[in-house]
Amino acid sequence: QVQLVESGGGLVQPGGSLRLSCAASGLTDSDRCMGWFRQAPGKEREGVATIDSDGNTQHVDAVKGRFTIARENAENTVYLQMNDLRTDDAGMYYCALRSQYCSPEPHDYPDWGQGTQVTVS
Repeated sequence: QVQLVESGGGLVQPGGSLRLSCAASGLTDSDRCMGWFRQAPGKEREGVATIDSDGNTQHVDAVKGRFTIARENAENTVYLQMNDLRTDDAGMYYCALRSQYCSPEPHDYPDWGQGTQVTVS
């Protein structure tokens, strides 16, 4: 059974940095893509960045140049380094997993963590 546990969220001032971590367990060889998603109050969940098992990454335009997704396969951990945070980056950040190619759509991911809160103020 897959379990994803996020950590690293918190309160930061605009322009600050945070590093989110997602520790995964119960993975199989077919688990391919891990992604970070976020959801602000009153808004739909949206994709932030994805990384596949080969290390190929995608970042949405809103975070390019500021956020970086990375994957440590030996530790089954995915990171999201967030720099130059803005107020509109605030929200609950979730880690997700799917056994196919990466997709930017949240509904394509069957496995989710509980989320970690990011507040920028």
